[in-house]
Amino acid sequence: MDAVIDQACRTLRLPTIGARFEELAAAAMREQATYKGFLLTLLDAECEHRDERRKTRLVREAHFPRAKRLDDFDFTANPNVVPEVIHTLTAPGWVTAGQPLCLIGQSGTGKSHLLIGIGTAIAEAGLRVRYTTTANLVNELVEAADERQLTRVLNRYSKVDLLCLDEFGYLDLDKAGAKLLFQVFTDREERSAIAVASNAPFSEWNQTFADKRLCSAIVDRLTFNGTIIETGTDSFRLRATQQRLLG
Repeated sequence: MDAVIDQACRTLRLPTIGARFEELAAAAMREQATYKGFLLTLLDAECEHRDERRKTRLVREAHFPRAKRLDDFDFTANPNVVPEVIHTLTAPGWVTAGQPLCLIGQSGTGKSHLLIGIGTAIAEAGLRVRYTTTANLVNELVEAADERQLTRVLNRYSKVDLLCLDEFGYLDLDKAGAKLLFQVFTDREERSAIAVASNAPFSEWNQTFADKRLCSAIVDRLTFNGTIIETGTDSFRLRATQQRLLG
């Protein structure tokens, strides 16, 4: 009988029930559970494990460079970052509404941690997330354009619910690269969300984009109906290093 149950679970792709049915059946007998109660326990176990597997898969597919969670962020080290505001961004409503998010501040103020932490929460909420640096995205788009694969790459990015762009404004973009990046923003406007982390204020973005009109259009798309969080200029990462060196 056990072998038949095991094979049926494999056929129906119910691995959790297959792995735990003996344990759960023994518990049901001890508790004198009804047939319906036992069936509910089996299905709950399968659904819970399946949900956890889906969360793990979505986080893995986001390609975060390292694991960062909002629970690990030290809000006391940066009073500019309000925890109540950040935690509202873990709910997927702003993503499904296609609203942008901008994290602006100097290096060491927690922008990347917040970007990855928020992205992780959105992935675990069941949405598709993709993380990349701005430089890597532009390079990928330029190479795709050269190889006449641009439409395919743009379509791939259009399928994610939240695009997380780190290190925005760290490099100067030529007109070709800026136009390709702008195309990504235009394709996602008010339909799919973008979150960026930048060490430069909006007033300095014209140094990144050679075309001022293009820069203005990108700023418009990243601020309209969006959330702007300024993480400040005081690097708590540098401060922590200095404190450690001082003993």
